[in-house]
Amino acid sequence: MNWKLSAIASKARVEDALAQRDETLGWDETIVLAGYEVDPDEPDCWCLDAYLPDKPNDTQRKAVRSLFTDNAPRLVAEQLPETDWVSESQRGIEPIHAGRFYVHTPDHAPSNNGHLRNFCIPAAQAFGTGHHETTAGCLVMLDAMRCEGTNPRHVADIGTGTGLLAFAALELWPHAVVTASDNDPVCEPAVIENAQRNGIRLGFRPSEVTMVLADGMDHPLLQAAAPFDLLIANILAGPLIDLADDFADAVAPRGSILLSGLLTRQEAQVRAAYRRVGFRLHRRLTAGDWSILWLRHRFTG
Repeated sequence: MNWKLSAIASKARVEDALAQRDETLGWDETIVLAGYEVDPDEPDCWCLDAYLPDKPNDTQRKAVRSLFTDNAPRLVAEQLPETDWVSESQRGIEPIHAGRFYVHTPDHAPSNNGHLRNFCIPAAQAFGTGHHETTAGCLVMLDAMRCEGTNPRHVADIGTGTGLLAFAALELWPHAVVTASDNDPVCEPAVIENAQRNGIRLGFRPSEVTMVLADGMDHPLLQAAAPFDLLIANILAGPLIDLADDFADAVAPRGSILLSGLLTRQEAQVRAAYRRVGFRLHRRLTAGDWSILWLRHRFTG
């Protein structure tokens, strides 16, 4: 990627812009976004970077500006040196330890701790390398579920990205049938490659992971695999709310839903949506500004 458009704004505005990109139909996939804190001494000052393969044109500038609801900040264009940005990003990503899992990129060695399950997940286009707070938080919560005695036989990971959470679920419940899905076509080859890299069997039977491309629950294989004892969805607050009815219909009467991808300030709306369809909060944790929610059916004993 040879060019970058940058905009300085508040943390909330940059986070909202990143969320808006995921909800924008027909987004130009050549524009890759990143948001980050500019100065630790000014935690509300953030930067949104938009990386492009060529000099940005007016259409691309307009697309980035449109992510801000009003008074878009000034965009500054900068030409970048020729660099393998995926390799560079991998070098900057340190391994993480979340629950009983150790997640690292190919540039780092696995843990030699025999009590941890290593997962090698390259930094790539698909979301969910484990280094975002929501994914790491879900790994911790899945481990907590296992420790509390949860034993799902059918698991769904909606919005799977790299497949990491589906793989973790299979590690915790090795006899489960795990169905992973995403609406982004780039995720299917990523999940297949990551499964092979980490010794995960692909297929439709117990102890295997099935990968499908689907919008929400709209796929015959998802519908055939339901009801699920555990449904995982690490996406965004808006889609989580919109899919509450579909998720509730797809979960077994005594089942659980694990939700993430929502900011703590969005938690009340998300919980209200699931309360209306019969789920109550069983446990929550926060990771930075993000909430991770374990919901169970209201009538679960």
